[in-house]
Amino acid sequence: METFQKLSAVALGSNLGDSVAIVQASVETLKRTPGIILKAKSRFYNTKAIGPPQPDYINACVVLEVEMSPHLLLQTLLQIENSFGRVRQERWGARSLDLDLLLYDNLILRTEKLQIPHPRIRERAFVLVPLAEIAPDWVEPVSGCTIKELVEKVDCSDVHLLS
Repeated sequence: METFQKLSAVALGSNLGDSVAIVQASVETLKRTPGIILKAKSRFYNTKAIGPPQPDYINACVVLEVEMSPHLLLQTLLQIENSFGRVRQERWGARSLDLDLLLYDNLILRTEKLQIPHPRIRERAFVLVPLAEIAPDWVEPVSGCTIKELVEKVDCSDVHLLS
C-alpha cells in the first residue's frame, strides 16, 4: 500500500456554540487521528461572516503532515465536522464547525467532490491571514504566489486576532 507523507493546510471555522472550544477540540481531534501529524497551528481570529446574517466566526488554520490521499483526508475532515454536529442547511450559513482542505503539497486537483487548492483560497482573508502566520512561504500552485503574497492582495479589515 502506498503511503503518503504530504503536507496539507486546513482551515477551521465555527460560529455556533462555544466556537473557541469547538475549534480547539477539533484541533485535538485532528492530532489524535491516525495518519495525521499536526505540524503547526495558527492563533485564533475573529472574522465577519460571509453570506446570510449570522454571528462572527472564530477562524484558524493548521498545517498537517498526512499519510492519506486527498480524498481520504477530505472524508476524514467531513467525519470530524459531523462529530461536532455540523448540519449543512444553506450555502455559507452558520455552522458549528467548518473544516476546509486548502492545500495538499503542490497538488492541483479538480474533481466533482474535491478541488485543491480550495477554489476560493485566494480571495478569503479569513483563511489567508491565519495561514500566512504558519505557512507564509507555501506557494499556492494555481497562482504561483506565496501565501504571504496572497494575503497582501486581500482586504483584511474584518479579520482580527482574538484577544
